[in-house]
Amino acid sequence: MAISTKLEMRQSQSLIMTPQLMQAIKLLQMSNLDLVDYVEAELERNPLLEKSGAEEADAGGQVGEGDADRSSDQGPAGDDGVAQAGDEAVASDWMQSDLETGSEAIAARMDTDLGNVFPDEPGVPASPDPALLKSGDSYKNASSGSASDDYNLEAFVAEETSLGAWLEEQMHLALSDTADKLIGGHLINSLDENGYLYLDLDEAAEQLGVDTGRLERVLSVLQTFEPAGVFARNLAECLKLQLIDKNRFDPAMEALIDNIELLAKRDLAALRKTCGVDDEDLMEMIAEIRALDPKPGSVFGSSLVQPVVPDVFVRPASDGSWTVELNSDTLPRVLVNQSYYAKVIKTARSDTEKEYLTESLQTANWLAKSLDQRARTILKVSTEIVRQQDGFLTYGIAHLRPLNLKTIAEAISMHESTVSRVTSNKYMSTPRGIYELKYFFSSAISATVGGDDAHSAEAVRHRIRQMIEAEDVKAILSDDTIVKILRDDGIDIARRTVAKYREAMRIGSSVQRRREKNSRI
Repeated sequence: MAISTKLEMRQSQSLIMTPQLMQAIKLLQMSNLDLVDYVEAELERNPLLEKSGAEEADAGGQVGEGDADRSSDQGPAGDDGVAQAGDEAVASDWMQSDLETGSEAIAARMDTDLGNVFPDEPGVPASPDPALLKSGDSYKNASSGSASDDYNLEAFVAEETSLGAWLEEQMHLALSDTADKLIGGHLINSLDENGYLYLDLDEAAEQLGVDTGRLERVLSVLQTFEPAGVFARNLAECLKLQLIDKNRFDPAMEALIDNIELLAKRDLAALRKTCGVDDEDLMEMIAEIRALDPKPGSVFGSSLVQPVVPDVFVRPASDGSWTVELNSDTLPRVLVNQSYYAKVIKTARSDTEKEYLTESLQTANWLAKSLDQRARTILKVSTEIVRQQDGFLTYGIAHLRPLNLKTIAEAISMHESTVSRVTSNKYMSTPRGIYELKYFFSSAISATVGGDDAHSAEAVRHRIRQMIEAEDVKAILSDDTIVKILRDDGIDIARRTVAKYREAMRIGSSVQRRREKNSRI
């Protein structure tokens, strides 16, 4: 067969991810905070985009209404102007007769120089002008420029001390050698937020160019700093440092710390034998351990916890249904300035400028459409989730239905990937609390023969937790017993599944729970 070159025309279809489509997909899976940051960056980059003036107009309207209210409140107080004129006359007489405003008169009466009593200092406001006081102006208007309407009380809040700053202050007092201070600074910077030092000392010594013995000597000094327990490399060492600080690290307590895993398992018999103490002494030692702080560094520099801002609100309607609406405060509003584009496109001097303006206009239009489509998609998906999980909203978590992305996608005629992106990093405010949209999706656990429909895995986990919390100390429920109870209620579940759910909820086994509850009696 001969090999030759030829030209052919073929027609085919293919899916191409254009930049605009990629942007729309990116916006769809963003959280409300990330979306605001993205839009702010686009506002700075694109000259044809601007913020919606609705918020500013609302703010201006409120100010105007406030001014009108103040004017209307002052009106009745001065009917026909008689009351106001009388008040001014009384104020004028009081100013002239009772108030000494001249510094010379006050100095003559006190027989002293006011410059010695109240020396002029920068930043101290001057005395008010009597003429201004008579005219009704406030002392604030007569004062120096230090007083202003934008008085910020938060500027006087004390700065929060961080763990690193607190330890560095102690280090400069405890260490005198410059090299030791450099080593100490490296160790301080290696601490985590709880005050633990997860650092390989050999690698750190090689990195700093010092021997390991010197690094350990500096570390031993740092471990004496406040709060007690910092620079520990594990929980046992953290508790040990705190006991040493309290002068309670005796041989029995040392044996208890060395076998801390027995305390976690609540194996009190083995602990008594290991520590060589009786029941009373052991319980006192355990009480001392419980009084210690396993995270000594967490009290410093705690980060500000930002509350979750819901993207969707769900409220009960008067007819028994549910009202679903978007949180408009989380939706950035942008406008495309068409008039500005029409104005500057006429003054464009080159094709490059025209191309830039045209591209900016297309980008701005697409961003506005993408934001609108994102809001509509979130509302559509949230409405279907509320319809599917009506039982949860009405009766609680025990009635949470098993739900997957395919069910929602088929109900609203969308792709599963679109539903997955919409439910990522989005939150819904319900009468039962604020939940992430993905919370309403859980796998199904089949019902027993003759039982009802499938059960949600989240509802089953909640049921297991309730059963364990309500169990009697004399009748601790094993995993087999929990399986039997659930099967009697129509839930077909395996023992290993119960154990997996229990471990995911950080609930100990029946043996561990029995030991722990017996120790509390």
